[in-house]
Parts: sequence; C-alpha cells; structure tokens
Amino acid sequence: MMQFRRTDRGLLAEWWWTVDKPMLAAVFLLSFVGLIMTLAASPSVAVRLDQPEYHFVLRQLIFFGPALLIMIGVSMMGGRQIRRLALIMCVGGMAMMVAAILFGTPIKGSTRWLSLGPIAIQPSELVKPAFTVLSAWFFAEGARRKDVPGTAMAFGLFGIFAVLLVMQPDLGQTMLVTLVWGSMFFMSGMSWWWVIGLGGTAVGGLVFAYFVLPHVTSRIDQFLYPEQSDTFQVDTAREAILNGGWLGQGPGEGTVKRILPDAHTDFIFAVLAEEFGIIAAIGLVLIFAFIVLRGLSQAAAGKSPFERLAIGGLASLMGVQAGINMAVNLGLLPAKGMTLPFISYGGSSLLSVSIAMGMLMALTRRRPGAEAPLTAQKHHPDGQAQAV
Repeated sequence: MMQFRRTDRGLLAEWWWTVDKPMLAAVFLLSFVGLIMTLAASPSVAVRLDQPEYHFVLRQLIFFGPALLIMIGVSMMGGRQIRRLALIMCVGGMAMMVAAILFGTPIKGSTRWLSLGPIAIQPSELVKPAFTVLSAWFFAEGARRKDVPGTAMAFGLFGIFAVLLVMQPDLGQTMLVTLVWGSMFFMSGMSWWWVIGLGGTAVGGLVFAYFVLPHVTSRIDQFLYPEQSDTFQVDTAREAILNGGWLGQGPGEGTVKRILPDAHTDFIFAVLAEEFGIIAAIGLVLIFAFIVLRGLSQAAAGKSPFERLAIGGLASLMGVQAGINMAVNLGLLPAKGMTLPFISYGGSSLLSVSIAMGMLMALTRRRPGAEAPLTAQKHHPDGQAQAV
C-alpha cells in the first residue's frame, strides 16, 4: 500500500491525498472481478473457435496493465488538460471511425473495427469519454458566455458522432451516447420543451432505423416477437441466471459459456450469475451503483459548471452502459452488442472505461484553488479567451 506523508509534495503524493479513494477502490475491485470472469468465461469460447484455451485471457492481460496505468495517469491531470486530451481523442477517434467504415472488415453486419497491425480496435469506444467531456465543455461555455454558441457546438458534435455510429451501424452505442448527451443537456438547464422535442426526435430516429436498417429490424423483431424469431442467446442467458440460484453452480460449473458465442463479452453477466449466484450479481450491481451515485454526488458538490456536467456525464456513461448490458442479459432490452464495463473481454472497451474513469477521478479530486470555477472567471481580464 502507498505510504505518503501529507507534507510530501511529489506528484504521486499529491495525487494520493486528493484522489477519491473509495471510487478508486471500487474501480480496482471491478477490474479484479473482470479478470476472474474473463478467466471463467473465455476458455470455452476460445476452444470452440479453435484457439488456445487461454487465448482471450492472455490478450486481456496485455491490455489490463496499460489500461490501469493510463487510468491513473489521466486521473493526475487538471481540468484543462482533460479538455485538451478529450479534443485530441475525439478528433483522432472520429477519423479512425471514418477509416473503419471505409476500409474495415464487416463483422456481424457492422464495420466497427479498424486493424492496426496485429491489434484491432473499436474507435467508437475511445470517442465516448472524449465526446462526453467535450459536450460538457460546450454546454458550460455556452451558459457562461453568450457570444459562444456552445449549445449549437454540442448539437453539432452529437450529430457528427451519431451519424458515424449509425453508418457502422451501431444502434446500441447510438442509444448510449444519446442518453448520456441528453442527460448533460438536461443538467445544463434545458426547458421541458426541449425534453419533449428531443425525446420525440429520438423515437422518430428509432422508428426510421427500424424500417431502414435490416440489422436493427432483426434485433427489435426478436425482442417484440420472440415466438417468431431466433432468441437463443437471450433465452439461454436468462435460463442460466435462473439456474444459478442464490449461490450459483460453482466456479467452472456453468453451462452458458459452453454454448453462447458471446459468453465472454455481451453475456458475461449471465456467466457470473450462473456460476457465482444472484447474490454475486447483486453485489456487482451495487458496485456500479456506488460509482455512479458517488460521481453524481460529487457533481452536485459545488463544482464549476464544466466539472458538474463532465462528472455527471461520465458517471452516467458508466451507469447507462452497465445497465443496458445487464438488461439485455435479463431479456429486458433487445440484444445490442454492449460490453459490461471492466468485466467483459475487449481491449478497446477496457481502454475506454479506464480513460473515462481516469477523467472522472481527475475532475473529482480535491484541489482547492487549482482551477477556478468557470463562473468565477467571467470578470477576469483573461477570461474572455478560455483555453480548451
């Protein structure tokens, strides 16, 4: 365990005394559970795909250490550095999304992946935390300075990202970023007319996607008319959760991982519930709830407008993504290809949530006077040109 005196002035010491330790502990606990579940769920999938038994475990370990180091490094940044990092990630990630759409290999009807040598990444995963932070900054600047079209810029950023996601197509991620962006827009003080208008637009977009995109039509029909569709994955996952009972079948005794192709990714929650029981599944839900609620409470604790919106958005990103994944496993939502943060196998997903949590912990650090609230800078002589 780290041992620092409060009088120490080093970078690590300052970080240790200012970081939100309960949130940090919760993230490390999730990471540990994720390693256990990758070890439990992925060998059967690897053998079915004619790969070495621990193929996915070893690949996840390659990303695990760097992802946690990146999270800690990002959490040491200040608010201005976080905004600059978000800008670089958003521009670079969207450029890679375009490259994936144009040159990527279709997988299950979608072109979401871009091969960089021996590594394949999903650029949209890396854009999500950056998009959240930039949207928060645009909303905050629009509220602070009437000469800055911050809300219009946030709308434009959302439109570009949503169009790229639909072109892949990726309905699940589109829904996720829409909900997160809408929550930040609501927190920024929009009127109920905007709520009604944007809600109607979202419903209209979903109806349009249902009639135009065969992939979306198939997923929604499977959910609405299960008796007429192939619902094997969802039905099997739900049955596995019920078979697990309160205490589970025992480590390694689950059956769902032997027959589901996505047992190590989209349906890893079902593997956990079957082998370790409903009590363990509820415990995992409580860890996610703790992170989200602690983040939202930090957002309400007298932060600057940018910090409030960014913290609230990043906490919502974590919570909504976890909620969608678990709802799919329970048969409450159509299957969407959404990973469970820190738990599901996937290097891009692990890097994305690590960066998101690093940004969240950076913005919630206790640094009195380190960066003046945006609202207090409007009368400052240099306040007319707030840096990114």
